Amino acid sequence: MIQDYFYEMVFALPQASMEPPDGRTLVNLPTYFALKWPEEGYEPQEVDTTTLVGQEVRIRPVFQSATYSFGDGESYGPTESPGGSWPDGDVIHTYVKKGTVQPSISVTYGGEVSVEGGDWTNINASVTVDGPPQPLDVLTSRNRLVAD
Repeated sequence: MIQDYFYEMVFALPQASMEPPDGRTLVNLPTYFALKWPEEGYEPQEVDTTTLVGQEVRIRPVFQSATYSFGDGESYGPTESPGGSWPDGDVIHTYVKKGTVQPSISVTYGGEVSVEGGDWTNINASVTVDGPPQPLDVLTSRNRLVAD
């Protein structure tokens, strides 16, 4: 019953935060990706409480890994890294062609359960949740010298 409940939980859909911001980057410029959680759904370590067979059961998702799909056929992961922003982020992708891509993140959750306030124990199950694709315009730029 606990595994069934775990599989039916409404998990938070992972979303990508990207730098440069505003849904635009440049060809040959490193783009930094970070995992973020929306308000909807249960994110890692957020507890859902229910009653099963007359007992209080608490279940919390546990982050296991993420796979970053960059929208151009390239991906990174699975990794335990949540990524990060410039200059310290470790999930970085450089686009080589201009166009609009749809990067996304998939997350694999494990779970833990506590019955009647007892210790947390692992649930022998995992769930992979695909986050929504987010449009990203990959642009080109030209430099030119201008005399004063």
